[in-house]
Amino acid sequence: MTQVDVLLGLQWGDEGKGKIVDVLSPKYDLIARFQGGPNAGHTLEFDGKKFVLNTIPSGIFNENIMNLIGNGVVIDPIILKRELDNLKTAGHDPVAAG
Repeated sequence: MTQVDVLLGLQWGDEGKGKIVDVLSPKYDLIARFQGGPNAGHTLEFDGKKFVLNTIPSGIFNENIMNLIGNGVVIDPIILKRELDNLKTAGHDPVAAG
């Protein structure tokens, strides 16, 4: 049987969900963002650099994890492209990860 854990925020945002997912992600094979939009952001630090992610799931820096953006996520293509470009500039190819 497959186990699924869900992390939800119940305090109208800013609970630190992104950071918690980042810390817990090595224990999982898949990290999925299933709802929300680019107004929600999470700041992560990786290799001494800060990254602000609005669309891309927090597990992106672990190369052994598949990250999924679900069909309930509102995607702003301009913001998503900026996130992808920022990650690539920093040496992280999110398409190759996972």
